Amino acid sequence: MTSHSWAAFHTAEPAFADTVRTRFEKYRHHVLATLRKDGSPRVTGLEVIFREGELWFGMMTGSLKARDLQRDPRFALHANPGPDDSMDGGDVKISGRAVEVTDEGRLAAFSAAIGHPLPFHLFRAELSDVVRTFVEGEEMVVRSWRPGAGVVTRRRD
Repeated sequence: MTSHSWAAFHTAEPAFADTVRTRFEKYRHHVLATLRKDGSPRVTGLEVIFREGELWFGMMTGSLKARDLQRDPRFALHANPGPDDSMDGGDVKISGRAVEVTDEGRLAAFSAAIGHPLPFHLFRAELSDVVRTFVEGEEMVVRSWRPGAGVVTRRRD
């Protein structure tokens, strides 16, 4: 599975990346899917951080989702749909691999920058798929991006 950093995605497709980031920043809590030890899915809440040109996940030390990602880094992240049925800004999903930051100096600097004390797990997202689904006029529009493929737009009546 080919993956890219958030920065590489933003460089390749800045308008699409900005739209996706805006959608994630609209609400604080989102839904993360990871894989349990037995391969079944685990879905949990998560806050995301866009910082230094990257997409980051911070988690409590020893949390089940952190242990899932340490064992198998594949994830899917779904943006909070909002308080009603409007889906304002569309439905946004990101899939990829989570790369854990273990360097103590890097963790300390990140902790200081965000004002959250250590200890915590910190993962940087490597993207393999970004999808935004929204309604435009009478059409449903699905816009997706994969590394090396660029943005593909499909429309349905």
